[in-house]
Amino acid sequence: MTDPGLRERKKQRTRADLQRHALRLFRDRGFAATTVDDIAAAAEVSRSTFFRYFPTKEDVVLLDDVDPLYEAAFRAVPAGTPLLEALRRSMHTAFASLSDEKRALEEVRMDLARSIPEIGAVLRERNTFGVDHVATLVAEAVGRPATDEDVVVFAGVVSGARLAAQELVRRDPGRPYIETFVHVLGMLADGVPLAEVPVGT
Repeated sequence: MTDPGLRERKKQRTRADLQRHALRLFRDRGFAATTVDDIAAAAEVSRSTFFRYFPTKEDVVLLDDVDPLYEAAFRAVPAGTPLLEALRRSMHTAFASLSDEKRALEEVRMDLARSIPEIGAVLRERNTFGVDHVATLVAEAVGRPATDEDVVVFAGVVSGARLAAQELVRRDPGRPYIETFVHVLGMLADGVPLAEVPVGT
């Protein structure tokens, strides 16, 4: 009998291989110009195998296998670490653990999520790294309900930082998204920028 753990690991490898080949092709040819057949051929699998793992081409971009690394890193931050620093450090740790190729392809994936309206719409619908997601992590860390007002406001600030990082990258396409997000979180440690600046100055 096949070991269920082995079977699941093989599935994960196949899924990861399909995404890796797809992201390479999206980067080199463009998303619209790359077909499912192109991806299947690059990964040396059949078209039907592709559809066993991904219902659509867009779903290849939506697969996020870095979030679990980030969440694990966050839970491993030493007790007593300030919350914002814990978030910043865990984000840095998660991406530092990736290979150079994986980091580069993750940047491609996030660029596609920003630039393909259909993908962006699904991400917003799923609330990926949105307020609810962050509030759940934060609530666990500080021992409060996810509905606590302070938890929700903090989660909103962190989610806003992500949006700010995306906008900075959109304006400067050569700028790495992850480093930018970590930088923005670091800025918040000194307070919200411009919060105390008088208007009209």
